[in-house]
Amino acid sequence: MKEYILELRGVCKRFGGVVAANQVTFEVPKGEVYGLIGPNGAGKSTLLNLISGIYETDDGTIIFDGKDVTKIPPYTRSRMGIGRTFQTPRFMQRSNIRDNLLVGTDLADQKGYLKSFFTKRNSNFEQELETYMKLAGFSVDLDEDITSLSYGKQKLLEIVRSLLSHPKVMLVDEPAAGLNTKEIEYAMALLNYAAKEKNIGVVLIEHQMDMVMNICKHIVVLSFGEVLARGTPEEIAKNEQVITAYLGGKHV
Repeated sequence: MKEYILELRGVCKRFGGVVAANQVTFEVPKGEVYGLIGPNGAGKSTLLNLISGIYETDDGTIIFDGKDVTKIPPYTRSRMGIGRTFQTPRFMQRSNIRDNLLVGTDLADQKGYLKSFFTKRNSNFEQELETYMKLAGFSVDLDEDITSLSYGKQKLLEIVRSLLSHPKVMLVDEPAAGLNTKEIEYAMALLNYAAKEKNIGVVLIEHQMDMVMNICKHIVVLSFGEVLARGTPEEIAKNEQVITAYLGGKHV
């Protein structure tokens, strides 16, 4: 029997007359990459904001690691083990790479932000970072400004920072957007490592369907805030409703 790290039960969210999430229910197992796909405006990023606590639900329940977190603030959810990356990388500007990564390690050990600067320059941090950077396919000078990195490398480094926080679930929003083919392979390596080696449940939003079909064990398809279909990649690829609404009218 699968052990779920994250469960959404009848989650709803409205913005005025727009229903962004309507009775959304699904479960994310530990140690799997779980795909969340659908057309633009389907409500995918809204769901990640609801899970992480940026938005409040209008109805429904969010269960994380066996606890009801529906009313818990976002900073508490982060410390509980909900990691997040964004469509556009979010780093502290005018800061070096080390300081940006230490934000992740601060969440991992639940120490004060300033204290982390004096306690995390140790071999564990360095060894862990070295492992992740090998998977990311590039090295960094920790003293360099974060803006010295290309957009693609910043997106990969954001996944690395999330891993450094030792999350139990990672919410990953369009990691392949703006990446070249090789960088997409590195992103997949990082997410596979998170799931298979760290037993993290990964919720992946992505429009790059080759990536989704290769890395996800299960997929939920959203359309206008509702669950249109759910199943394995093979089942989703053959689903007539999904083909019509999202995948383009022909079997893939």
